[in-house]
Amino acid sequence: MSRPAVFLDRDGTLIEERGFIDRLDMVTLYPWTGDALRLIRRAGYAAVVVTNQSAIARGMIDEIFLDSVHRVIDARMTAAGAAVDRYYYCPHLPNASLEKYRQTCRCRKPGPGLIEQACRELDLDPARSVTIGDRWRDIGAGFAAGTRTVLVRSGHGAHEADTPPDGLRADAILNNLMEAVGWTLRTCSRS
Repeated sequence: MSRPAVFLDRDGTLIEERGFIDRLDMVTLYPWTGDALRLIRRAGYAAVVVTNQSAIARGMIDEIFLDSVHRVIDARMTAAGAAVDRYYYCPHLPNASLEKYRQTCRCRKPGPGLIEQACRELDLDPARSVTIGDRWRDIGAGFAAGTRTVLVRSGHGAHEADTPPDGLRADAILNNLMEAVGWTLRTCSRS
């Protein structure tokens, strides 16, 4: 039987929002991130990061550097007794500087492609899953993939929470990832 997941945006949700991260010393976990991830995994959810990474398409970083960022996050999570099951990212941008990444795709949030790919590859059930992010495009991706959604006010969420796009709403709007995980564990069925 497919298991549920929590699909997590990275910047502004899992780690502090710093704009385009192009140095490893810019990676800072929120103080609650390790505890939140431990709770997710302990409750039987997969913890899956889904992130737009247009800095690749813009030529600011490459995919090798992005992997280094994720290894830094993993090391800090391990030190906190937590873990991410897998990272999925979209390197594309319709007007990318680098032709290799210039495209309109389903994986760039608010498209559901990253969540759909994770569901196929990790045998996850979107109907029993939750998407948590600090931007309405995260909520749009979760909604399009068939998950419940939580917008967090950390990162960009502080200014985006009050201006939802027409026709889009989150199941909950909360302050941060820890509150979102608490809501998930109280509200969503894991059976």
